Amino acid sequence: MDSIDKNNKTELILKGNISTALITLSIPIIINNLIQTLYNLVDGIWVGKISSVHFAAASFVWPINFLFISIGMGISIAGTSILSQLIGADKKEKAKEYANQIIGISVLLAIGLTLLGIILSPLIIKAMGATGDLARYGNTYLRITFLDTIFLFLFFNINSIMNAQGNTVTPTILSAISALLNVILDPIFIFTFNWGIAGAAWATLASRAILAIVGLKILFGPNNKIRPDFKGFKFNKDILKDVFKVGFPSSIGQAGAAVGFIVLNGFIVSYGTATVAAFGMVNRITSLIMQPAMGIGAALTTIVGQNMGANQLDRAQESFHKASKITSIVGIIGCILLLVFDGPIVNFFIQSKDDPEVITKGIHYLKYISLSMPFLGLFSVFQGIFQGSGNTKYSMSMEIGRLWFVRIPMILIFKYFTNIGSTGIWISMSFSNILVCVYGYIIYKKDVWKEKVIKVSPHQVNN
Repeated sequence: MDSIDKNNKTELILKGNISTALITLSIPIIINNLIQTLYNLVDGIWVGKISSVHFAAASFVWPINFLFISIGMGISIAGTSILSQLIGADKKEKAKEYANQIIGISVLLAIGLTLLGIILSPLIIKAMGATGDLARYGNTYLRITFLDTIFLFLFFNINSIMNAQGNTVTPTILSAISALLNVILDPIFIFTFNWGIAGAAWATLASRAILAIVGLKILFGPNNKIRPDFKGFKFNKDILKDVFKVGFPSSIGQAGAAVGFIVLNGFIVSYGTATVAAFGMVNRITSLIMQPAMGIGAALTTIVGQNMGANQLDRAQESFHKASKITSIVGIIGCILLLVFDGPIVNFFIQSKDDPEVITKGIHYLKYISLSMPFLGLFSVFQGIFQGSGNTKYSMSMEIGRLWFVRIPMILIFKYFTNIGSTGIWISMSFSNILVCVYGYIIYKKDVWKEKVIKVSPHQVNN
């Protein structure tokens, strides 16, 4: 193993120590994910200083925005999966062709989704049951965030192309710069310019625009091994077919989850604004705690993809086992921290004290959801192996099944057949995270993930 060049990520992934590869790739992804989470956290903290209704509005509309960007996320997942397998098979020129198509279709979809989102946002918010200030502030925030769709999609592309090569550092540096700019602009736009909740959305838009512009410059630079070339570009039906074959289930899974959260928010809002705010706040906290496990899962996608491209199924399977152990440990530690420091954590993230019920409900929810933290980590690992192998239909079924077949039915049962109130939501959230991992393990043991979706033969001359 001493002969392995640690700076050559492909060599490390295909021949090096798997634990080293997981940690090396995941650390920048974890930092990147933490930075991305900071976008929402910083917005939440500053908006929360205005009032709990403003905070609830930003949380309430998040699933709507997520529904639209889920298509870009699906294409990004397909990009990482396909490109990593082509790199593992030593077909870099073919990988460049795929990168061109992925960027082209992403831009086209982003423009269409932006226009659609701006038009439909007030209708969707109304259909979700929001009224008064919650609806007004939510619509203001959402319409502005739709404007950054094209920049977000481009960053997804940059991220997937870099991650497929094992270069997880560059996207992290870009995200750090963007997040720092967002932190600076938030208080200026919200309070100095007195733009309120709109200021938070404009700050994020400006930050992501700069992120995408700088990222594209690096993507087309000489140091990128998979450098796109749009000279004489035209869409290739065969390549797009492969991209959608892998990306469509991911997009459906993400979109299904987003729609599920929209429906979920419809139930949550019926319990009052305080419950909406508590739900949004605790989800931000758990997202922050679970970033290490999510980073491991994302790194696993690249490692599984490259090793499957090189026909090294044993290494792909070994990487899954080691990733499972690491995320389980992280989840247990996260669970303990949340249970021990629940009060201080919730009070930190809710700066506005105008509604004490938000604090009470937040602590209550945190106790329930913390118990499923180890399973949230395993969920990320199952997603990593299914997406890395290109078998995204299984990751899709996990995304959709967790919400539509477990969580929402349980919430309905608790709502209409018991008198435990919002506690039914918290129980349903935690139990669904546990049950979906049981399903993921059953699929994994059947070995169906070993079937290659994109047919590539390693170490052949590129055509």
